[in-house]
Amino acid sequence: MGNNGNKHDLNVLHPHITPMSTYLKVAAVLFALTILTVVAHQFHEQLGSFAGPIAFLIATVKASFVLLYFMHLKDDNNMNRVIFASGFFFLAVLLIFSVIDIVTRVVETSPL
Repeated sequence: MGNNGNKHDLNVLHPHITPMSTYLKVAAVLFALTILTVVAHQFHEQLGSFAGPIAFLIATVKASFVLLYFMHLKDDNNMNRVIFASGFFFLAVLLIFSVIDIVTRVVETSPL
C-alpha cells in the first residue's frame, strides 16, 4: 500500500523537518541556562529562601525547551500537549496532597 501521492493520508507518519540551526540555538540556550543554574547555586546564601524557587524556575524553562523542540511537541497536535500537561497536573496534585498530609499531622507525645 503506497502513499499514491496523497499528502493528507492520516496513516502516514510525517517527519518533523527542523533546521539544524534551530537545534543549535536551543542547545545554546540550554547550555546558558545550565551555566545560570551553576551561578545561581554560587549565590544560594545571598538568595536565601528564593534559591529553591529560582532553581525550579530555571529547570522548568529548560524542560519546556526539551519538550517543545527535542520531543517535537511544538510541531505535534494539541492532544499530545494535553496528555503531557495532564501528567504535570497529576504530579502537582500528588505534591499538594503530600504537603497537606505533612502539614496537618498531629504531633503525638509519648506517655512514657
